[in-house]
Amino acid sequence: MLFLSASGITCNKQHHRVQEINLSGYGLGGKISPFLSNLTGLRHLKLNENHFYGAIPPELSSLRRLTMFIVMENYLTGSLPPSFFSNCTNLLVIDASVNNFTGQIPDQIGDCPDLWSLNLYNNQFTGELPASLANISLYSLDVGYNLLSGELPSDLVRKWPDLGNLYLSYNKMTSHDNNTNLYPFFAALRNCSNLSEVGLVGMQLGGRLPTSIAHPTLRLLDLQDNHISGPIPREIGNLTNITMLSLTSNLLNGTIPEEISLLSMLEQLFLSHNFLSSRIPATLSKLNHLGLIDLSSNKFSGEIPPSLGDLGQLRFLFLNNNLLSGSIPPKLLNCRNLNMLDLSYNQLTGRIPPEIAELREIRISINLSHNHLQGLLPIELSKLENVLEMDLSSNNLSGNIFPQISSCIAVTMINFSHNNLQGQLPDSLGDLRSLQVFDVSRNNISGKIPMSLSKINLTFLNLSFNDFNGMIPSGGIFNSFTNMSFLGNPSLCGVASSRPICPHKKHWFRSRKLKDQEESLQH
Repeated sequence: MLFLSASGITCNKQHHRVQEINLSGYGLGGKISPFLSNLTGLRHLKLNENHFYGAIPPELSSLRRLTMFIVMENYLTGSLPPSFFSNCTNLLVIDASVNNFTGQIPDQIGDCPDLWSLNLYNNQFTGELPASLANISLYSLDVGYNLLSGELPSDLVRKWPDLGNLYLSYNKMTSHDNNTNLYPFFAALRNCSNLSEVGLVGMQLGGRLPTSIAHPTLRLLDLQDNHISGPIPREIGNLTNITMLSLTSNLLNGTIPEEISLLSMLEQLFLSHNFLSSRIPATLSKLNHLGLIDLSSNKFSGEIPPSLGDLGQLRFLFLNNNLLSGSIPPKLLNCRNLNMLDLSYNQLTGRIPPEIAELREIRISINLSHNHLQGLLPIELSKLENVLEMDLSSNNLSGNIFPQISSCIAVTMINFSHNNLQGQLPDSLGDLRSLQVFDVSRNNISGKIPMSLSKINLTFLNLSFNDFNGMIPSGGIFNSFTNMSFLGNPSLCGVASSRPICPHKKHWFRSRKLKDQEESLQH
C-alpha cells in the first residue's frame, strides 16, 4: 500500500520505506545529496526541471532497486559514474538530457539488461556509443546534440529488434566507408520491426539514399542538414505508414519519383533545402492525408500542379525559393484549410486569381512576394479576415489599395512594397487595430497620408518613394518615425526628422490687396 505526501515523496506504508521521490519542477537548487543512498528501497528518482548542479554522487550506486532515474533539465556536470550502472542493474528508464555532462558514456551501461529508454540528448558526451549497448534490447535511444563520433551504429541497431525511436541528430557520426555509404545502417534498421521515428539531423552524413530506406513501419524520417546526394529511391514509396518525411538541408540531386504517391498515409513531407529539380509531381495529390508540404529552396521548375488543390487536409504549403513559372492555378486555392501559403521567390506570372477569396480560413500568412505577378490588387484579399501576415511585395501589381482592406481585422503585417500601386491610401486603414508593420514603399501612391494611421500601434512604417504630398500627420505613432519612413516623397513636409517645414500659406485677401497696390502704382 502506498501513500503520497505533499512533499513529492511516495512511501510504502507497510514497510515504511521511501519508494519514490518526485521533485519534478520544484525549482530546487544545490547539489544532489549523497544521503539519498540511504533510501535503499527507492525505485523512482525524479529530480528533473530543477537547478541542481555538480556531479552525480557515486554513492547513489547503492540504490540497487532503482528502476527510473530522471534528472533532465538541470545543470549537472562531470561524467556518469560507471558504478551507478554496474550496481543499479534494474534500471528501466534513464533520462539525463539537457545538462552539461561530459566524458564518454560508460560501457557499464550494458549491465542494465532491462533498460528500454535511454535519453542523454543535449549534453557534451564524446567518443562512440558503447559496444555493450548490444546487450540491451532498447526501445528508445536519444543521444542527439552531443559530440559523439564514429560510424552510424549499424551493429548495435541490428541487436535492437524492439527499437521504436532512434535520435542521433547533431553529433559527429559518419556513414560507412568514409562517409559515403548509408546502406549498412538502413539495412540494419530493417531488423527493427516496430521502428517508428528516426532522426539523423545535422550530421553532415554523406552517401546516397539506399533502397533499404523503405521501412514498412516508419512514421517519421528526418534527415535534414546533411550531405546526402543522389536521387530519392523509388522504393521510398513502400513507406506506407510514414507520417513525416524530412530531407531538409541535404545535397540531394534528382527528382521526386512518381512512386512517392504510394506513401498513402503520409502527413508531412519535408524536402526543403536540397538540389531537387525537374517538376513537382502531380501525383502528390494522391497523398490524401498530407497536411504539410515543404519543397522550398530547391530547383523545381515548371508550373505548380493544379491537382495539389485536391489535398483537402493541406494546412501548410511551402513552394518558395524555387524556379517555378506559369500562373497560380485557381484550383490550388481549393485548399480551404490552408494556414500558410508561401509561393515567394519564384518566377510566377499572371494575375492573382480571384479564387484567393476561398482561403478565408487562412490564419497565419500568405506570401506571394518576389515573383512577376501582375494585374490589379485583387479586392478578394479582403475576404481573408483571419490572416496575420500578407506579403505581395516585389511584383508588378497595379491598382489601388481598396477601402475593404479593413475587413482583414486580424492582420499584423502588410507588405505591398515594390509594385505599381496607385491612388490614395484609404482612411479605413485606421480600422486595422492589430496592424504592426505596414510597407507600401516604392509604388506610385499619391495624396495625403491618412490621419487615421495615428490610431494604430505601428512598430514599422515605410511610405518611402511614392508621390505623397502635404503635411506628415503629427501625434500618435507619427512622433516615433524618422525621415526614413518618408524618403523619396519630395512633396511631403512636416515634423518627421529631416523633413522640410511646411511653408505657411498666404491669405488670399492679403495677396489681393498687394496686387491692387502694384497695379495702381503702374498707372
